Amino acid sequence: MTDHHPGPLALVGGKEWGEGCTFDADLLAASGGGEVLVLPTAAAYEHPQRAVERATTWFESLGGAVRGLMVLSRADAEDEANARLVRQARFVYLGSGSPLHLRSVLKQSAVFQALQEAWRDGATVAASSAAAMVLGDPMVDPRGGAFTLGLGLIEQVAILPHAATWSHERLRRTISLADEGVALLIIDERTAVVRAPEGSWSVVGVGSAEVHLNGHLAGLEALPH
Repeated sequence: MTDHHPGPLALVGGKEWGEGCTFDADLLAASGGGEVLVLPTAAAYEHPQRAVERATTWFESLGGAVRGLMVLSRADAEDEANARLVRQARFVYLGSGSPLHLRSVLKQSAVFQALQEAWRDGATVAASSAAAMVLGDPMVDPRGGAFTLGLGLIEQVAILPHAATWSHERLRRTISLADEGVALLIIDERTAVVRAPEGSWSVVGVGSAEVHLNGHLAGLEALPH
């Protein structure tokens, strides 16, 4: 067991690794300023190598380096060498794509256990769009806006990225379906909600974020510390 705080956790609302995502420079610095381990798992069927290339270009502009880890299938997520790389990383970034594929690959896997251990031991973790959705529990089901099981890196928080793309009706339905005590975190694109190691939350980037709890607007303090 360790007495360390978890590392910074950034939940990004989408359009990652590009203009406006200036918060990535701070995340890189917090991790030690070296290498970012990028998992394009959610983009397994959407040219994952392109996601890694985009991340590489972006982080190189910030003075960092990227290593892509092709955890694309369940077998990849159970691979001990992959799990070891995740466990040793100081900055792990999960990219966007399909939340349901990401969940099926990572749930109760060696790689996800390694991610939890690395984060609890102080590593920086960032997740955008689909990946941000999956890290919470419960998870907003992308097929209809109701709720399903997430990975639960953070409990009692459901994350809804790409805020501007949701219709008012769908958003209202999701808010109404949230169980009592579940914070619904709605995040704009190119915007991150960041949990600092001591447990406080902040909003950074070009857009905004809001929290709904028990059907009402709440502040960031409604998120778990």
